[in-house]
Amino acid sequence: MIHDLILSTPYTLRVLATLALILLLFKYLKNLAIAGIAGTVLLALWCGHRYDAALAIAWGKLSAVNTIMLIVAVTQIILLSTQMSRAGVMKELVEAIRSMVPQRMAIALLPAMIGLLPMPGGAVFSAPLVEQCDSDGTIDPMLKTKINYWFRHLWEYWWPLYPGVLLAVDITGLPIPAFMAVQMPLSLAALGAGYFIFLRRIPGTGIAGGTATPGSVVRVIRLLMPIVIIVISYTLIMVFLPGVRRCNKYLPMIIGIFLAQVWLQAARPVSIRQWKGMLLSAEMLKLLLVVLSILVYGSFIEAALPDGSTLVGHMRDELGSVGVPVMAIIIAVPFLSGLSIGLAIGFVGASFPIVMSLIGSDPAPAVLLSTTVLAFGAGYTGMILSPVHICLIVSNDHFGTDLAESILGLLPAASLLMGSAVLLHFFVRAVL
Repeated sequence: MIHDLILSTPYTLRVLATLALILLLFKYLKNLAIAGIAGTVLLALWCGHRYDAALAIAWGKLSAVNTIMLIVAVTQIILLSTQMSRAGVMKELVEAIRSMVPQRMAIALLPAMIGLLPMPGGAVFSAPLVEQCDSDGTIDPMLKTKINYWFRHLWEYWWPLYPGVLLAVDITGLPIPAFMAVQMPLSLAALGAGYFIFLRRIPGTGIAGGTATPGSVVRVIRLLMPIVIIVISYTLIMVFLPGVRRCNKYLPMIIGIFLAQVWLQAARPVSIRQWKGMLLSAEMLKLLLVVLSILVYGSFIEAALPDGSTLVGHMRDELGSVGVPVMAIIIAVPFLSGLSIGLAIGFVGASFPIVMSLIGSDPAPAVLLSTTVLAFGAGYTGMILSPVHICLIVSNDHFGTDLAESILGLLPAASLLMGSAVLLHFFVRAVL
């Protein structure tokens, strides 16, 4: 009886239950790698995977070229962040920004600038910058966690360097300019939500005059040269060397980060002894294990079930079978995908084919555009609230804050974002 009840549990509840388990174990064990593995095992068993098939799915993910390249990119990000810190760039950059703008603006501007880079786990790069903005230690660590995380993701709704945006453009068939135009208001909504819910709690006083001069602007650009090198090289590779990206989607970013590391080492050398300490850091190993455990969890969300069906497909059918309207399904499927996968390219790849099938093969422009912004906004809201989102994990880890508490604290801003996506959906429908 109990066995049959367990196997008849809706797939939507199975996914949510495994996410709840990850949050619960992390709260008490303070080890997200173990929590992620436990959630993955529960999901695999509950979905009927045999142990050999489950091991094959896990190994397939861990040994995949994309996974290896992602780990290389994450490792480079951590190294570049540490390299900039050891070279004194981080401290000088924070001082330069704080000399130009009020503290309230500086603490949001720094992660937003890093957010222009499509870095996996890029919040680990911006977290030290946010920390250094609070030189006297008066800002609540949880507030710093939320600010770092929220403003790090200000541009990913439309910025064409992000893989999730490019995949959404490919699946919807929209021209890039049209996709960017309809999605940009979501960044404005995120900026407004971030200001009213998070930033207003930060003192708005200026530091050292708070005045920007041509000299101070040039100084900031020079300090940001590693970031500028990454953006320029990434863009040039994507435009003029598309074959590099076809080799691997992370390769252009890896090349860009490598060039930034070489430039920084030449400009501000770090000793061999310091490099050894950076490469053999226990914190780096811990973060990489967390990333791997979360990637394996995501692979079971995306993998075919033993009968050949998919989890996301079952979630769509379950919602439809209880009379959920099409518009609600267009919201729910991407939201649940984002919540369970924690990556933009993941929720787009898992849910957008289903969403597009719901509006037909040749929808009117107004229908296609309005559906796209609604589905992307919903998926992104789920992703922002996901306990397996790498950026949220590393932000909590850096500031020593609780994962579940931070998710609860993000709910008001995420709700405003989702509400804005719904309003934008109806606006686009009305004007086109």
